Amino acid sequence: MPLIVPENIPAFSILQKWAFVMGDKRALSQDIRPLRVLICNLMPTKIETENQILSLLGNSALQVEITLLATKSYVGKNTPLNHLERFYVNFKDIKHTRFDGAIVTGAPIEHLDFESVKYWRELVEIMDFLKESCTSTMYLCWGAMAGLYHFYGIEKIARKSKLFGVFPHLQKSQDVLLGGLDDLVLMPHSRHSHINEKQVAQENALSVLLQGKQSGISALKDSKDIFILGHPEYTRETLLGEYERDRAKGLEIAVPKNYLKNGKPVLSWRSSASVIFTNWLNFYVYQNTPYEL
Repeated sequence: MPLIVPENIPAFSILQKWAFVMGDKRALSQDIRPLRVLICNLMPTKIETENQILSLLGNSALQVEITLLATKSYVGKNTPLNHLERFYVNFKDIKHTRFDGAIVTGAPIEHLDFESVKYWRELVEIMDFLKESCTSTMYLCWGAMAGLYHFYGIEKIARKSKLFGVFPHLQKSQDVLLGGLDDLVLMPHSRHSHINEKQVAQENALSVLLQGKQSGISALKDSKDIFILGHPEYTRETLLGEYERDRAKGLEIAVPKNYLKNGKPVLSWRSSASVIFTNWLNFYVYQNTPYEL
């Protein structure tokens, strides 16, 4: 929750740059309601992804009301149908609803051209809806690539080898999303593709937030939305599970970098992930959304 301080105290203008503060006059008249956050879950293992994202949203002191969205044009086989029917909605059910925030997850379909994805047309409709009917959206991994391609024409480029492991990033811009983070920000990646950074440099509407020597540009923003090419939501065991799964299938897969110590996974990015998700809720959603949606 925000720190309430007098607006004329010198610390107020300083704290605004990195902390969640509110003037005493505004605090007296503030109405509070739960934030409505839509999670567009494109991952085949939906329950695992739900647990990852909800655990991070739950770190905030803000009340958050969750709606889970699945595509209708494609239904995966990795999540029980009764779970989808019980907990998920389709786009037709919410397309006349406004949301404070939204999260669009990744999906293991990087090898496909965007237009070849079975639910691409539906996803485009969802992304256009979020741009108009949501205060801020956070796009993750393939979801970020899809959003950057749809809104800005940023192409997806195949990597020579999979970017797999936990990688360090430097902050490239001052932004409230990064407030409270260390200078070196660790984040997991698991992807075969990257974005065309030359196109990013030519797009004035986009600002680079995080960039790594090995991972390249990994977090961007425009005037309201966040695009993160990594997986800050991953838990301690996620990369290990992917590694063991691919090995069991006989696929060529390298050991995830900067991740295992004495054969066991080291959780080194959780605090950064918590800060990023909390800052997004505080600054991009809560402080900008209207009380009456």
